[in-house]
Amino acid sequence: MKTRIFVTLKNGVLDPQGKAIHHALEGLGFTGVSDVRAGRLIEIEHEAGIAHDQLKAMCENLLANTVIENFEIEGA
Repeated sequence: MKTRIFVTLKNGVLDPQGKAIHHALEGLGFTGVSDVRAGRLIEIEHEAGIAHDQLKAMCENLLANTVIENFEIEGA
């Protein structure tokens, strides 16, 4: 089984990577983009018996810094 975990910065947290991407898009001539927020995707392959609570605990303890990041679990 495969689960995807999306980790993003919370609103209000500075995102220098997103700002750099936004600046690069403008430099390439792309218009109409007002903001960019960067995040990451983590894919975990696991046995079907892993509970959603276990995946949540993985996120809270290792995969996301819950002080400044949110996470969303898809496919569990």
